[in-house]
Amino acid sequence: MHVHTGDNAVPPVTGTELGDVLEDLEGVHAGIDLIRDGLRLLALDRHDLNTTQVLLATLAGSPDGTDVLGAVGQLVGRLANADTNPCLRDLPLDRQESSRKHGWTASYELLDPDLRDSASNANAAIDQ
Repeated sequence: MHVHTGDNAVPPVTGTELGDVLEDLEGVHAGIDLIRDGLRLLALDRHDLNTTQVLLATLAGSPDGTDVLGAVGQLVGRLANADTNPCLRDLPLDRQESSRKHGWTASYELLDPDLRDSASNANAAIDQ
């Protein structure tokens, strides 16, 4: 999407897919609200090329998973595991195990280096 506005202003996120997602996440939890606010700030702030590259790598462009996407993956695994989320300990053992397994799978998939290829390629394209 190419958007050019007067004086090269950063376009708003309202009415975009990102804006819609951020709106849908409102009020889920205070931590999610902080993440929402951070993502909105990142979307609306004016960046230079260096900052843009750092943000692409930090959000989802690190091949070893040391990025925001990797942190989300680690958190999903943690929340789905009764060993690290005590509220799950009252569930029957089969449900605890199922939750842990699915959380681990989601975490593993979110840490997949292939998910980072596009962000990494976008980052590299800036240097070309």
